[in-house]
This record gives sequence, C-alpha cells and structure tokens, in this order.
Amino acid sequence: MIERPAYMDWLERWRDKDVIKVITGLRRCGKSTVLRLFRERLLAKGVAPNRIIAINFESLEEDYPTEAKPLYDYIVSRLAPGVVNYVFLDEIQHVHEFERTADGLYVRDDVDLYLTGSNADLLSSELATRLTGRYVELRMLPLSFKEYRSTRPQSESPEQSFNRYLLYGGLPYAATLEHDQDIADYLGGVFNTILVKDIAQRHPRIDTIAFDEVASFLADNVGNITSIKGIADAMKQTHRGISPTTVGEYIVALRENYLLFRADRYDIKGKSYLKTLEKYYLGDPGFRFWFLGKTGGDLGHRIENVIYLELLRRYRTVHIGKVGTTEVDFYTPDPQGDRYYQVSLSVMDESTLSRELRPLQSINDNHPKTLLTMDRIGNGNHAGIKQINIIDWLLE
Repeated sequence: MIERPAYMDWLERWRDKDVIKVITGLRRCGKSTVLRLFRERLLAKGVAPNRIIAINFESLEEDYPTEAKPLYDYIVSRLAPGVVNYVFLDEIQHVHEFERTADGLYVRDDVDLYLTGSNADLLSSELATRLTGRYVELRMLPLSFKEYRSTRPQSESPEQSFNRYLLYGGLPYAATLEHDQDIADYLGGVFNTILVKDIAQRHPRIDTIAFDEVASFLADNVGNITSIKGIADAMKQTHRGISPTTVGEYIVALRENYLLFRADRYDIKGKSYLKTLEKYYLGDPGFRFWFLGKTGGDLGHRIENVIYLELLRRYRTVHIGKVGTTEVDFYTPDPQGDRYYQVSLSVMDESTLSRELRPLQSINDNHPKTLLTMDRIGNGNHAGIKQINIIDWLLE
C-alpha cells in the first residue's frame, strides 16, 4: 500500500477530537486504503481490536443495515463498554438518511466517528445543517506527484516519472500498471463505475452518450477560460448539439463526483468574485488519457491541471486571479497568507519572461509570488518573485 503521510497526519491530528471526521473524494483515490492504514496505526498504538468497527457498504462480506435506525442499533450493539470505540463507515452514502445515524453516534461519548463518501452530496445542505459545527472534512485527491514518484523504479528519472504522471494520472492502482491498454481499461472502469453507480442513479434521465461527449470535451479543454454557454456553442462545431442547460447539468454531475473541479475567477484588486469565465480542471489527469489517448493537446494547460490539483492539496481553495486586464494563473487565499502562482512551460525567451512576470509585479502586497516553469536554468529571484522548476516544486 502507498503511504499517504499528509492524510495520515490529518487523521492523527483529529483523532479523539469531538467532531465527525468526513473523508470525501473521487472513487479509487485511496480513501479506504488510508483508513485501513489508520486502523493499523491504531492497533500498533495499543488500541484493542474490539474497539474498532469498520463497515464498507460496498462490500459483500456481510449484509449490513442500510437504514438509519437499524444501522445505529447494529453498531451500538457491538461497542466495547467503558472505552472510546473507533467507528469507520465507508461509502456511507448508500445508507438511507445516514445523517441520522451519524448524528446519533456523534452524541455518544464512547464513539470516535469516521465517514467516507465518493459523492459531494455527502456534505449536502441537509447533512451540513444537521451537523453544523460537528464535522471536519478531509477532501482526498489522487496521488500527488511526490507520492506517485515513490511508486516508480529508482532507475526512472523525475522527468520520466512526470511524463507518466501527466499522461496517466495519479489514481493509486493505475500507478502500479505499466501497459497503456491496462491503464486505459482501468481508468475506463473507474469512470463507468461512477457513471453507473453514482451519476445515473442520481440523474436517471441522463443521456450517457451526450454525457461522455461533454466529459471528453472538457478533458480536451482543461484550463481554458469558458462559460457553460461557451462550451455548448463550441461543442456544436464538432459534436451534436447539446443545450447549455444540459451541459450545465452534466458539469454539476461531474463536479458532484470529483471528476471535475471549477476554478472561479477572483478580482484581486477589487477583492470580489467574478461570476463568469471560470476554468475547469480534471479531478485526475489520467481521465484525459481515457477519453483522448495520447493526443497531444495543450501541454501548458495539462501541466496547469497538475499544478491546480497540487495547490488544492496544499491550500484547499484555489482561484483564477484577475489583475486589471491581466490574469494570475492561480490565487490561493489562506489564513496563513495569500499566495500567487504563474505557470509557464518556459520563460527562456525574454519577452515571455516579461509577460509572465507582469501580472505578479502589478500586485501591490507582500504575499509570496511564484513563477513555475519547466526550465532548469534561470531559476532564482526576480525582485521578490521566485522562479522554481515545476518538478522540483512538486517534490517539495
């Protein structure tokens, strides 16, 4: 199993705290594995096995209750008396009114509760309202490049690993496969499982062919400033006509299941959110390979996708920054200080360097500003703006 130290540290930090730990994220990104590793850590620290209750609602090993009260009774009947019990409920969205079970277990002094789910509905307004102030969320993503690199042979250079990561993505099991067809089959299986088990059940009237076309179009256009109407209009050129309303519904479904993220635009000087011309990024770069194979596409935008996901890991919230008539690729508001990032394949050309620095130079504050490129020479400091090689930055 691949170690996920950042997530393990998060779970350890919140262990025995009086909140429900909710772990969300894309199917097959490693949620169940991280919880299994955490349970092993509990056992290694002396927690007795009878104090750990783990249920995976997609497992066929046992016929678990899937209604709120029977599930609550089932768990309570198995609690060890007089001690804290660690209860792990995996893919809890399969339980009807699961928030009632969670609420009932939370109020008990003898339960430390951990929930996982593969759908953003896990933190729907209903659950959030019922459990306001009672939960913390760990949003898991596929492997970071640093984690992915640890799975590769030592003989493979960082650049070779990055080329693979950029193409095949960071789903943990896909990282162990070597052949293109095996990786494509696996990624296709993950996507179709999400489509059948999650999306089609919540959206029974979905046109799966049209849905695939929208997903494929977005995979080929990551990082482009766009709007829902713009996507619908562009698709008319190469695909059958799909209305903006339908495109919007399919984007919501993709985002609900962490297949897609939306980066909203933020006016840095005006300190306000802009309602139009957002960007979309894949939840894992490998899905582009599933839809489009090894077709080149815009390499710069594909690298942007990797940077966007890494920033989500580090800072949770990531926007596109607008500074006057120019754009900062990524702006990350953070309690410990805002950060700004510009991404470029190369700035060896002096005019390109000047163009990429200009938006960062126009921001009149002292927060960190970074230019990320694939260049191996020229890195350093441009009057307070750090220039760092992308691979080095990902491996920090």
